This record gives sequence, structure tokens and C-alpha cells, in this order.
Amino acid sequence: MIEITNLNFHYPDGRSALERINFAINSGEKVALVGANGAGKSTLLLHLNGILQGEGVVRINGYEVNKNNLSKIRSLVGMVFQNPDDQLFSLTVGEDVAFGPIYQGFETHIVEEKVKTALEEVQLAGFDDRHPFHLSGGEKKRASIATVLSMSPEYLVLDEPTAGLDPKSRRELVALLKNLPQTLIIATHDLQMALELSSRVILLNHGKLVADGSSTEILCDEQLLKQNNLI
Repeated sequence: MIEITNLNFHYPDGRSALERINFAINSGEKVALVGANGAGKSTLLLHLNGILQGEGVVRINGYEVNKNNLSKIRSLVGMVFQNPDDQLFSLTVGEDVAFGPIYQGFETHIVEEKVKTALEEVQLAGFDDRHPFHLSGGEKKRASIATVLSMSPEYLVLDEPTAGLDPKSRRELVALLKNLPQTLIIATHDLQMALELSSRVILLNHGKLVADGSSTEILCDEQLLKQNNLI
């Protein structure tokens, strides 16, 4: 499970980004992290695999997120950034998807199998030799997810996965995420997607945890959503 205890984070200028955050996520859950711009969603996600480290304790399957455990943590938690270009940097899709397993030290034939499986999972079979920057927005997003799935993470963390997608690409992505077996933590402004995908919602406002409960309970509470600038 993911456990966060009394997590605080301040920017270098002293501004508070997260304040006394406490929650736990069990293996197998699909959780949406919602909040207006500046609520702290992305900052919180970056603590889950040690890109940021604030005050307090973050544990993944009992391992505390610190510099001594980063290799183990990052094998457990796959991070998919909002902009696919932050993850697609090689000359071919296959090279991008292979990067993680190669870094993990797998032999060539295992890397090739992991690349094949990951691309099949995101409906990009046969895209190995395609240049990432020639893909559509939806294809880029799925390719960036494949770069993480190739490392077989237990937890998949996504930052605004539907941002910038057209309606067709959005529907395809939502269908893809529904079928993934990993525990999902999704930061999003897309409340309809949150309702479709998640059974639980965590609501942040100005770095504070405002609500934590069932998706239907929170996302159907019009007054709560208005108070937190979500509608």
C-alpha cells in the first residue's frame, strides 16, 4: 500500500505547497486526485516516487521514500507525466519503451518481450520503429504509458492524462486505463473521467486535503465542488 503521513512541502521561496497530508491507498484501488490549479496535485504525485521529498513520511509497500530506497521505489511506482514529450526522447518508440527495462538490467531477449507486451497493452503493437514525434496526441500519450508499463510497476501514477486530447483519443485512453491491472492514482481536472475510472476521490485545495471518499459522493456534491473551484 501507499502510506502518506504528515506530509508537508514548501517551495524554495517559502510558499507552502502541501500541508499535513495524510492518507493511505490500498493495492488495487483506482483513486482520482482532484483540485483546481495550484491545489498541489502534481506536487503530491512527485512525492510518490521520490522526485520531490518534503517533510513527513511516504511509504510504498513499507519502503520509506528516501535516497536509499529510490531504486526499489521507482520499480514499484511508474510515473506518467502530463506532457508525453517529457518521456519520449529517443529516435523510436521501441527505444523509449526499452529504456526502463534496460536500466533495470534485463537481458536483451527479456527487454524485447517487455517492449512487445507493453505496446500491445496500449494498442500500439507494431509501433516499435515509429518516431515518437510523428505520433498523434493520443498515440503519444499511450506510448508514454507504455514506457512505464514495460517496467511492470505495481502502482501507476498519471498527471492529467486526458489533457489536450480530442474526444476520440480521450475515450480510447479512458478505456485503456479501465483495463489496466495496476493500482491507479490519477491527478485530473476531468471530473467525468474521475467518475468513470475511480471508486475513490481525494480532493485538495491550496495544498490541504479537503475531502476523501467515494467518487459518487464527492463528485456529485455540487456545493463542495463549487467551494473548491472545480465547477
